[in-house]
Amino acid sequence: PLTLEEVRMLVELFYLPYHHGALAQELLEHFRWLRANSLSVGVPPTAPDAGGGARWRGRARAFQRLCARTCRLHGRLVSTAGRALLYDLHPYLWDIRNLLLAASAFVLWLGCQSITAPILLGRDAEPWARRGGLFGELQALLPVGNSCDLFYHPPPLFPSSQLYLLRPLLPLDKVGAVAWRGVLPEPLCGPCFHAPALPGRLLGSFLSLSPEYTFVLEDEGGPCGYAAGALHAEGFLQQRDSSWLPALRHKYPPELATGGPALGQEAVLFFHAEPPAVPQPVLRRFPSLVQLGTAPRVLDVGASRSLALCLLSALRANGSRGVFCQVSDSDRQQLSFYSKLG
Repeated sequence: PLTLEEVRMLVELFYLPYHHGALAQELLEHFRWLRANSLSVGVPPTAPDAGGGARWRGRARAFQRLCARTCRLHGRLVSTAGRALLYDLHPYLWDIRNLLLAASAFVLWLGCQSITAPILLGRDAEPWARRGGLFGELQALLPVGNSCDLFYHPPPLFPSSQLYLLRPLLPLDKVGAVAWRGVLPEPLCGPCFHAPALPGRLLGSFLSLSPEYTFVLEDEGGPCGYAAGALHAEGFLQQRDSSWLPALRHKYPPELATGGPALGQEAVLFFHAEPPAVPQPVLRRFPSLVQLGTAPRVLDVGASRSLALCLLSALRANGSRGVFCQVSDSDRQQLSFYSKLG
């Protein structure tokens, strides 16, 4: 059963609409301070005010621990609570878990930035546009907090106790292609293929040209989702077409497609096809490019939504006014994924 400490945590998260318990208050105080003082993160360790960066990282670790405790509480409630109690409380705790997954990854991302820009919030939303309580206050602290349609989604019919971790891309992720099995199509194999061309096709340009806006979703089985973006899509696409694609075409010449597996042929031919041009009106109105995906085993839409919130918050924090994504009209899996996100 739930321990007394876990019950206390649950009460503190939902104490009163405008009066938070100790745990919720600590979460909010850490998040407000970390967001307001993120400029101190990029201070070199030898600088006179290096203590500012060390203090920021210390509070970031404390915030991460609180977020992890709350996510574990969600899993424990699903595993141990009676069904009547679970179905009463689950929608609220599920919402908080999803928001804290995004907030935790956003704070980690702020700590990875060597140069941080002011977080642009735009106009304040009308007071009735946000919910009350801890959820509404956390929402307001994210750079996309005024985009209220991003935060509303019905909870799953069948609650899951699966634990997730959401974080920025690490250098090891770029070379550990085997760990991405199940998230991306299977890497190509055989004597002719010495690199995972299919992961390169889907994520390679982002990993090479815009790694600072790439996030990874993990469950107990390893990586199970990704979100990638480019702040200035026009420059990103020009660089992709002028340098990244020619290098891949040299690495995977067209003759490799003959006689290989069907997926391999598709990937090699993809590199040699001319990518569709993005119309200028789209680039002017939506200057940033995004791409998201999850493994089939991720049935919880809340985790996918947390991926989107985190990526959009990072882009918005550095001044993006809007985003677009490119999807083939024949790619039913991706079309279904984005439709479920809303």
